[in-house]
Amino acid sequence: MSEWQDVSDAPQGLERLEGSVEHVIYYNKDNGYTICDMAVGDEIITAVGAMPMTGEGDRLTVYGRWTHNAKYGRQFSVTQYERVMPADVASILKYLSSRVIKGVGPKTAQRIVDEFGEDTFDVIENHPEWLANVKGISMKLANSISENFKEQAGVRSAMMFFRDYFGVTTTLKIYKKWGTRCVDVAKQNPYRLCNEIEGIGFERADSMAEKLGFLNNNFDRIMSGINYVLMKNETLNGHVCLPRKKLCESALALLEVDAESADRAVAELLREGKLISRVCEDDEMIYRFETYENEQYIADKLRQIDRMSAAVDVADIMSFIGNEEIKSGITYAQLQKKAIEDALRYGVMVLTGGPGTGKTTVVRALIRIFDSMGFDIALAAPTGRAAKRMSEATSMEAKTIHRLLEMTYDASGSFVFCRNENCLLDEQIIIVDEASMIDNALMASLLRAIKPGARLIIIGDSDQLPSVGAGNVLRDIIDSGRFATVRLTEIFRQAQKSLIITNAHAVNGGQMPVLSVKDNDFFFLPRRTDREIAATVCELCHTRLPRTYGEMGRSGTQVIAPSRKGEAGTESLNILLQGRLNPAATNKKEHRFRDKVFREGDKVMQIRNNYDIVWTRVLDDKTGNGIFNGDIGIIEEIDNADERMLILFDDRSVSYEFSLLEDLEHAYAITVHKSQGSEYPIVIIPMCSAASMLLTRNLLYTAITRAQSMVILVGREDIVAEMVYNNRQSMRYTGLCELLGEK
Repeated sequence: MSEWQDVSDAPQGLERLEGSVEHVIYYNKDNGYTICDMAVGDEIITAVGAMPMTGEGDRLTVYGRWTHNAKYGRQFSVTQYERVMPADVASILKYLSSRVIKGVGPKTAQRIVDEFGEDTFDVIENHPEWLANVKGISMKLANSISENFKEQAGVRSAMMFFRDYFGVTTTLKIYKKWGTRCVDVAKQNPYRLCNEIEGIGFERADSMAEKLGFLNNNFDRIMSGINYVLMKNETLNGHVCLPRKKLCESALALLEVDAESADRAVAELLREGKLISRVCEDDEMIYRFETYENEQYIADKLRQIDRMSAAVDVADIMSFIGNEEIKSGITYAQLQKKAIEDALRYGVMVLTGGPGTGKTTVVRALIRIFDSMGFDIALAAPTGRAAKRMSEATSMEAKTIHRLLEMTYDASGSFVFCRNENCLLDEQIIIVDEASMIDNALMASLLRAIKPGARLIIIGDSDQLPSVGAGNVLRDIIDSGRFATVRLTEIFRQAQKSLIITNAHAVNGGQMPVLSVKDNDFFFLPRRTDREIAATVCELCHTRLPRTYGEMGRSGTQVIAPSRKGEAGTESLNILLQGRLNPAATNKKEHRFRDKVFREGDKVMQIRNNYDIVWTRVLDDKTGNGIFNGDIGIIEEIDNADERMLILFDDRSVSYEFSLLEDLEHAYAITVHKSQGSEYPIVIIPMCSAASMLLTRNLLYTAITRAQSMVILVGREDIVAEMVYNNRQSMRYTGLCELLGEK
């Protein structure tokens, strides 16, 4: 019996070696990554790569390339492999003695092999009761040995079947989901893979189904395609639902089937309850069941919170505001007073407004007032950087919403929240900032954890980009008119001196920003071509800003681009900036991951929340967990031998395994979407050619408002004008606004 890993994706020109495994140095059961010594002829070589369930005594044929490790020397990097299970007595003994099977050590292995010889594997798999005749093996242990062996055989069988379709990590996910049944499940209905296994898209399942002989008009295929269209629109376009007609049209284009089959599949999915139909403005909208549940729950729970919270007497409110003005030495503007009053009167209050309008001043006042009333307060934001900024602005701990809800992972590896309807938050006041970034699923999870009688204060700039995930929660809540909403519009005197703030408001109002001033905090450097723009951005980061502003110019500058693509997009800029700011050197270690080279000294960004990573605070050696989407750090050390790197995220040091590198990107330049919820001392924005859907007013407005001290636009004035006058906002299909308006 032999197995292959990733045969279909194997690069050309690989070397081939045959040998037996002498010693397993390291094995990661989650992804199959293995380091082992192999006897190849008269030589002992070290092989590294994903080789699940490899044990001493295994006979392998490995394919790959020779590499050099700075610490351990010459190694063979395995891209694919073939295993033949041990057949002779000596090899079987060596295999069992390696403890690859739980409960079997060298002595037990010797007794088993002495008893059964070359039939050992057949006995373990098919006649475990015979093992109980061996000294030291009870019937319970015999069954356990057999089950463990069968599990490994099942993994090997899965690896062999899925070798042409998926990599090792994905195959292990499939096996964990269905165990030894996984091959049968895939053969019966390969579309279950894309519906139930994270990371497998419809196209990959469809390609597999075609090779297995499934026809285009297979009903499981059509139903899976319908579901895929909805899921893709959630993740790529932010739609919570789709009109039935548009859904069927998209499915027809994807599946190349007739309209009747598509409509019949929608009807069947509706009948099974996997899809939900709802009439909205005379149009039939189709939801996936989970997204509909979330949207309906948001509407119901927000109304409940608003209804159940006890109002504070108006006279008391005026007294609270007056006392706070005396204590703080601040005279609140009329709209600020209105915001404080509404937060005390209503269960749900929304506070919105642009930069410099005093949202933070209102939040500070509310914290002090609610604290004086004896209420417990929780501050939260969607991202780690936004939570950190909230903490700094209020001098009170703020958490990410995920941490507030105590996110963890279940047995299948999916994340779940410990705080929910069955374990409510203790706090009576929940204040959430940067709410424009909150999608439907996260808002529903937050609301599930808020106890009856608590208050919810939602803060955000509704003119910024909407959430990356499905929904348009903040705007829908505001547009519904159902809850107390205060929009702060006055730019305070100290903020009026900043061109960053006045230009941000000009852009938001559809007016051109002032580009001619040379002695403020907002600058425009005209350049004609994308290549010139990229060159100027590099020169600013490498020479001009550090020379003029010292450390702030070196470490406080962030390039924020509208697009990933193009000569002045983030992908190209990251390569150029890495070459200028952190070039290769003999004293800098590197690690190549896919098409990226990570180098000691690189600026990198975490692009997904990871609550399991352990960090150590540099100043006091305090430890904690969690690196979050948007966190930016510096690679301090790379250890290729141990497959990990040391990254400093602000004041937190993290030992980062190479297996996590798909969650890491270079961050010399980032997209506007990735900058949401963050602020940087100096922001450089390339005004370059890009897809029209990216050259929009709210994208430019969002980019400008990320800057604390300076904004530099580099590029074409006509691109600035195009973005200012393009008030196109990506329309999102949602039903929340209408649901909130229902009684």
